[in-house]
Amino acid sequence: MPEPTRVALTVVGAINVDLTARVERAPGPGETVADGVLQRGPGGKGANQAVAAARLGADVRMVGAVGDDLDGRGIHERFAELGVDASGVQISDAATGTALIVVDASGENSIVVCAGANGAIDADALGIEPGAAVLAQLEVSDAVVSAAAEAAGFFVLNAAPARPLPPGVLDRADLVIVNETEYAQLPEVHGVPLLCVTLGADGARLYRHGDLVASAPGVPTTVRNTVGAGDAFCAALVVGLLRGDSETDALARACTVGAAAVADDASQPDLQPLDAYEATR
Repeated sequence: MPEPTRVALTVVGAINVDLTARVERAPGPGETVADGVLQRGPGGKGANQAVAAARLGADVRMVGAVGDDLDGRGIHERFAELGVDASGVQISDAATGTALIVVDASGENSIVVCAGANGAIDADALGIEPGAAVLAQLEVSDAVVSAAAEAAGFFVLNAAPARPLPPGVLDRADLVIVNETEYAQLPEVHGVPLLCVTLGADGARLYRHGDLVASAPGVPTTVRNTVGAGDAFCAALVVGLLRGDSETDALARACTVGAAAVADDASQPDLQPLDAYEATR
């Protein structure tokens, strides 16, 4: 059996430390709950997607920034252990970014992000190789997103969290990935060349210039944590398309990977190579 095609992917985005409190239920306004269990681990949408893509079998280069602090040094060591090229991770005077996350018993979450070094990425020093396949999100500045789009040969934008998009970025996007909420908040993405809309437990759909071209069902799973599920899905879809999978197979397999991520407590779940996941239709 031939070896699966390895693809190269540059991920541009946020790198955080996640401080996660697992509780039976999230507190309401002005309320304190006292049953929390604290977990500390790596996160950030960019780092989550980079680690997922590497575990799925891609050759990954991470572009972002961390602080010159203990957390930043630990993140560099982790990337090295996982085979992620961190030569594009800048060292900032600001502290490494932090996300404060509350996850309830159903796996739903609420998140406060303290950008730190993620807000200080030098957009003029991304070092993206000409023609590279690039995956970016919206947890970094407009200047960084625009520079990544301009440099890429194949540009994927995970338009999350939803906010006004930098001018010209959609003109450069080959693929945009959003969830249902982001789809409603960003009508300007509806007619892009290729648009993926994730539907949570109901799967995902793929549109070309607004016309449905593929759909995949959700995969039943035990929900433990939804924080990194969308990032794992994005990585799987992009890696699948880059290696030449059909749009239908790439979408279906990405849903299976997303379900595996939901069943894992970590924001960077312990994924297997992409071919280990069935393309369920």
